[in-house]
Amino acid sequence: MVATAAETVPHLTTALSGPLNIIESTILDYQARIESWFRSEWRKTPVPLYASVDLRNAGYKIAPIDTNLFPGGFNNLNPAFEPLCIQAVQSALERLDRPVDRVVIVPENHTRNEPYLENLAVLQRMFEKAGFETRIGSLIPGLEKEMLIELDSGSRIRLEPLRRRDSGLYINDFRPDLLVLNNDLSSGIPDFLQEADQLVIPPVNLGWSDRSKTVHFNFYRDVAQEFAALLDIDPWFIDPMFRNCGEVDFMKRAGESCLSRNVESLLKAIQKKYDEYGVSHEPFAMIKADSGTYGMGVMSVNSPEAVHDLNRKQRTKMATIKEGQKVTKAIIQEGVYTNETWGSPGTVAEPVVYLIDQNVVGGFYRVHPQRATNENLNSPGMYFERLAFDECCISPDKEQSPDAHPNRFYTYGVIARLALLAAARETKSL
Repeated sequence: MVATAAETVPHLTTALSGPLNIIESTILDYQARIESWFRSEWRKTPVPLYASVDLRNAGYKIAPIDTNLFPGGFNNLNPAFEPLCIQAVQSALERLDRPVDRVVIVPENHTRNEPYLENLAVLQRMFEKAGFETRIGSLIPGLEKEMLIELDSGSRIRLEPLRRRDSGLYINDFRPDLLVLNNDLSSGIPDFLQEADQLVIPPVNLGWSDRSKTVHFNFYRDVAQEFAALLDIDPWFIDPMFRNCGEVDFMKRAGESCLSRNVESLLKAIQKKYDEYGVSHEPFAMIKADSGTYGMGVMSVNSPEAVHDLNRKQRTKMATIKEGQKVTKAIIQEGVYTNETWGSPGTVAEPVVYLIDQNVVGGFYRVHPQRATNENLNSPGMYFERLAFDECCISPDKEQSPDAHPNRFYTYGVIARLALLAAARETKSL
């Protein structure tokens, strides 16, 4: 689906008043202060190589709802952003503590997922154009020789088996200086990836077999509070509240009472903020697997009773995530409405911002014609619309209104960088 010129950005359906103007106007007014603060924070905390951040704009609140450290949608970015991506890759790798000339990208085992393979092709081309000899080292079990795959775009990728030899990792005789994980390790860390004498980024223990969304959003809460103090705004405008339960088992209904209590507590806290700022929406919460991606293990609830009323189909859907991994922990996150719509009639949309090193390098909108404003859009039936601005998320235009497209996108870039900073602190704490 190709956007027309009039559809390069979704329409924001919420009346532009109250906190929305506070957030965007304040961010524009304090741009220099914000950029200085980010520079200071990056000097203290090394930045992850790359990330993508899912955002929701409710009009009265703009907040990240997920931060992915193994982003798989570079093929969805506007090709106009490629020079910025290349420059960001060069900057990131030049700052590493050892010289890098040879790179191996370690992908997911999705040989039938054409969009993901297109992402790999774009990622490899990006590293090659940045001046690094780059190959793709596959973890596919039983792969003994290279696999050449022709893509619909006309690109091709070559998957080659990655092998351990002594303390190092190789593709045949090709020994990389750096391994770039584009595999979220949901099913665990392969033994041969551990304690290799080459640099592996992101670190293997940031994969979803070890990482926790609760931990990430704890770091994000601290970042949001610091940023809000810098701008003298309520941190709630940019921070989704959350609760956490211990062990859960959706099929056995273990932990159900804990989930119900925390949903009730969170909904009351949201309602209190709604009352404070005159928000007329009904509060809702998102129950999510505390680890994992691809939008799996996610459901929306608007009452504690909804937890007890889950039918078997709903519990089955919540019980496992990618690669059949069992859900044992859950985060209960404040539901943030998305009040952006794409096209006519309006289809619900949410922005996804991509970052390399310290830089916002573009993004796209996730659009879902079968979902409501309070539902998870990262699900079958979604599609993507590229942002069509060459300087999207980078340069505000103070001569225009706070919600003018460049200014809204700049705000999104700021919020996404706050999530990136939280991920940087999370990584540093390992």
